[in-house]
Amino acid sequence: MTVALMWEARAVAGRGAELLEWARARAGELAYEPLRYELLRAPQDRVLVITWWEAAYGDVLPELPEPEPELITRAVHRWRFEVAGPDTGRDVGGT
Repeated sequence: MTVALMWEARAVAGRGAELLEWARARAGELAYEPLRYELLRAPQDRVLVITWWEAAYGDVLPELPEPEPELITRAVHRWRFEVAGPDTGRDVGGT
């Protein structure tokens, strides 16, 4: 089974690039390497990290820590998902 861990934080205004680089560094320091990971950013200085693991849903997996309180505006949000199946390739955008 493949499990995806999502980690999302919001930086203090104007520090989004710093939070992105902090997350990039922490993703490279995980206890062991995920199948893959992605770093994304969004307005309001938000950063999202998604890691994919070959594991059971309830397995203990390495996760990114909380950044220093001075860098973020609130506690990190975390979610765990299991992959439901392969991408069908169907265009769900209606185009």
